[in-house]
Amino acid sequence: MKDDAYSLILAAIEAGSYRPGDRLVESELADRFGVSRTPVREALQRLETQAMLVRDGRSLIVASLDHNQLAELYVVRAELEALAARLAARHATPEEVRVLAQMLAEDQKAVDDPETLARANKRFHHQIHLASHNRYLVQQLDLVHRSMALMARTSLAAEGRSETALSEHKRIVDAIAAGDGDAADKALRQHISMAWETRLKLEAQGEHV
Repeated sequence: MKDDAYSLILAAIEAGSYRPGDRLVESELADRFGVSRTPVREALQRLETQAMLVRDGRSLIVASLDHNQLAELYVVRAELEALAARLAARHATPEEVRVLAQMLAEDQKAVDDPETLARANKRFHHQIHLASHNRYLVQQLDLVHRSMALMARTSLAAEGRSETALSEHKRIVDAIAAGDGDAADKALRQHISMAWETRLKLEAQGEHV
């Protein structure tokens, strides 16, 4: 039950039901998820330990990332994601490559829907992580992507970013399909670099990201 409450609350944060700055109330969460308050309390403590939640007086609120934290997160993400792509080029099965290609085709339908595309983007990247066939790398990337849930807005909402991101995804998949680890690594790094650059532009424009 403890893990259930934790997973439910974490999933709600990742889905954007609770955004940075939102206050989480133990009794309300228990009612929402149909669990008792004890596992909710323990789940909140666990999320606080993982820096997903922070104290605001006596309340717990969903954490937000400042500029420096975002920069640090993108550095780590680029390194780990590039490694995942390199390993996927080496170890992905034909079936896994076909799934990635199918995801690309499906994602084209959501090009004008940034929120839907953001969810699809998470699934796409997770599939690359799995295709690396390295459980320890997958675990570390899960932690990175969990922290990314603390971003108030997807960079895919920026004008023109959706189309560009999907083109970048295609280059990544093509490299993995070709078994070219160097190209997969490079394509993934460029993809993360462009996402970070987009987020910096939004930040410079004074948009809440």
